[in-house]
Amino acid sequence: MWGSWALLYILLPGCTGPGAPAPIPPDTVKFWADTLGSEVYSIITKYSGSLLLQKKYKDVEPTLSIEEVDGLELVKKFSEEMESMLRRKVEAVERLVEAAEEADLNHEFNESMEFEYYNSVRINEKDEDDNYVDLGNEFILETNEHFNNLMVNTTLSNIQLPTNVYNKDPDILNGVYMSEALNPVFVENFQRDPTLTWQYFGSSTGFFRLYPGIKWTPDENGVISFDCRNRGWYIQAATSPKDIVIVVDISGSMKGLRMTIAKHTINTLLDTLGENDFVNIIAYNDYVHYIEPCFKGILVQADRDNREHFKQLVDELQAKGVGTVNKALIEAFKILKEFREAGQGGLCNQAIMLITDGAVEDYEPVFEKYNWPEKRVRMFTYLIGREVTFAENVKWIACSNKGYYTQISTLADVQEKM
Repeated sequence: MWGSWALLYILLPGCTGPGAPAPIPPDTVKFWADTLGSEVYSIITKYSGSLLLQKKYKDVEPTLSIEEVDGLELVKKFSEEMESMLRRKVEAVERLVEAAEEADLNHEFNESMEFEYYNSVRINEKDEDDNYVDLGNEFILETNEHFNNLMVNTTLSNIQLPTNVYNKDPDILNGVYMSEALNPVFVENFQRDPTLTWQYFGSSTGFFRLYPGIKWTPDENGVISFDCRNRGWYIQAATSPKDIVIVVDISGSMKGLRMTIAKHTINTLLDTLGENDFVNIIAYNDYVHYIEPCFKGILVQADRDNREHFKQLVDELQAKGVGTVNKALIEAFKILKEFREAGQGGLCNQAIMLITDGAVEDYEPVFEKYNWPEKRVRMFTYLIGREVTFAENVKWIACSNKGYYTQISTLADVQEKM
């Protein structure tokens, strides 16, 4: 095609001058143009399917008619139908909320509870003696077109747990037992509104009740990494917008496993943030520095790009020097105060997450000057490692500032403690 255009351009009639070709007859140019047009039409017809559309239209043309439509009425009708559809979804959620609240109110925690439930990974699994494995009883699964032809059970929900959550922990058993009350509500919601798809309940203890029930398959390493508590819908429902400054100790005492645990702790913490949150990370040893110099003195939206960027920078942190936590805390308080007074950030909760292997003092003067008596900023402290030499100071910092203290001894602790 391009060759034809070039040929037409070069050999157009009227070219004059020494060495110019003889004028081309108009009939020849018309022939070239008709040939090119025919070729283009053939290609467009072949790949656009226009002939097929014309044929289909001819087949139904006798039954078609033209009607005038009132645009305002049409928009009104669409809006009413959309409102009705959304109302049904809201009512379904409200029924689940009421059932969950009532079940929790009527449930009395039993430390020694024993309860068999359908574990989504173990269902229908048998041992070498052809007996169903623990928590893996028979669970009928059938192909369902409404659920993308997956094998599901539309009469029951089942329970999914991350690999790092013990499936018979008392908190899990009590929560699963309590949430059994949601089964009939799941079924009723689906019967009332067949357009519904997945319904689920996520617990702060880590279990995930999913309707319809479905079998989960671990990855190639035998791990179930999905944790409902890290999903955006859970985070936004469970927490309000917040401004977070993560303060991490990178002094020499944090070398080795402690540094690895600290990095994993920060990454896990970042995963709990959503786009309504604002965050920054300060590292300290002999001096205080922002791990991203471009974000010095500000908070940035905790969207996916910023979180991933922070994770890359966290991975590059190295432990050395001596810790100066008081300077890091002062810097964090200043950022939060500036954003609060300027009406920026999440405009709701503010917190400092202190990740360290110990504090030689309680730094009370810092809190007296920057956070008391209003205590507008909560302090969450994470003591890294098995040593508890300075645990009391780290705990006091959190408890004196409306926060929470926890110790993270191993990598396996991180997910649960977060």
